[in-house]
Amino acid sequence: MASTDPERRDEGEREAPAGEDEDTGAQVAPIVRLEEVAVTTGEEDEDVLLDLKAKLYRFDKEGNQWKERGHGSVKLLKHKETAKVRLVMRQAKTLKICANHLVLSTTKMQEHAGNDKSCVWHATDFSDGELKEEMFAIRFASVENCKKFKEMVEEIAESVGKDEENESKDASAAAGLMEKLTVSESKSEENPTTEVPVAADEKKEEEKSKKKTKAEEPSSAA
Repeated sequence: MASTDPERRDEGEREAPAGEDEDTGAQVAPIVRLEEVAVTTGEEDEDVLLDLKAKLYRFDKEGNQWKERGHGSVKLLKHKETAKVRLVMRQAKTLKICANHLVLSTTKMQEHAGNDKSCVWHATDFSDGELKEEMFAIRFASVENCKKFKEMVEEIAESVGKDEENESKDASAAAGLMEKLTVSESKSEENPTTEVPVAADEKKEEEKSKKKTKAEEPSSAA
């Protein structure tokens, strides 16, 4: 017979879950033990010159339209040994590379028409594992960040151009010096060959003179 006493009914309801929550003191060891793994990004030998949040687009020639490449962090990295600077951008969540190319003397940044927070440029990109000619557009959250990015890329490109010009001058000077040395060596090798016949002619003249003198001497038999 069911009890109509609310207090006894409440006690029964309170006692039931008490058995379920009883602590047995047992300890369960994890089935899989996870160990820390060192992750390399390929940026360990580079210094970060610039690091900004942005959204990247690439121009699809076949569809004749801009397509989003990803949003995340765009960096300008300078190699500690070669001093070469590359532009690298990774997607925020997956860290997948969506742009990876060197900043060259030919890298030219242009403002995107109608948007002062964006700029456009051409590059030979390697983000997909092979070199491809791409046209990129990047959009920042502020005009200041876009200006900072554009000015730094242009400054690096100008510096690379000056270095290439100096290397070209040094190469030309070295080539000119080598040419002069080659001409000097050539002349020094020719001089002995032109003096030999002269020496031979002088010897012949000397022998003729001796014969003539001997012929003119009086005979001892006389």
